[in-house]
Amino acid sequence: MSQTLQKHGSAAHLISDALRQAILHGDYQPGQRIIQEQLAEKYGGSRIPVREALRTLESEGLVRLVANTGAWVASLTPAECSEVYQTRERLEPLLLRQNAEAFTSGLLATLGQLATDMETATDVEEFLELDRKFHLSMYRSVPTYILREFVERLWNTTQPYRRAYTMAMGGENRRTSHTEHHLMVSALRDGDLEAAEAVLAVHIRRTRLHLERHPEIFGEA
Repeated sequence: MSQTLQKHGSAAHLISDALRQAILHGDYQPGQRIIQEQLAEKYGGSRIPVREALRTLESEGLVRLVANTGAWVASLTPAECSEVYQTRERLEPLLLRQNAEAFTSGLLATLGQLATDMETATDVEEFLELDRKFHLSMYRSVPTYILREFVERLWNTTQPYRRAYTMAMGGENRRTSHTEHHLMVSALRDGDLEAAEAVLAVHIRRTRLHLERHPEIFGEA
């Protein structure tokens, strides 16, 4: 591989990592345009690695590219978000089952600690980071052909709406969410995969129903 290609590949990786974190942490809003020239200037590169980075993030569900027009942070309508959550509600229990038999005692201990840490999170961003780690950690014990990558893409597309949901949650909803996390861990420790799947499905469904009742989160009246 030539030094030029290596340099572009390294730059594209750097840009995609930085932009991914910025989008997931809410520094960019859904539907916001991404100015490629600004990224190139910020990271001291050409537009070639910027375009490569944006294509990577498009494949992850974080960016929408329009040919000959530009790039935007991915956004969802209320109907699209509901569809994504209904898909997650059905696919994530399957993905959990595929992974659960390979869980180690160490992973179960980590999940239990994450569930506890979420209860004492000091702000929304800390909670979201812990919540994402909790759920996605359950899906990475065994390789899959397409399912894990697809589920992670769905998580990416709904990140800003989970943030809005978390900010709007009342105390009762927060307590219910924490209880569900602990129930999942308890069921997994007991080897009761049916119970763990059922709690996970309800956990996802509750968020969907809340979002469906709040169209203002999507900028709609």
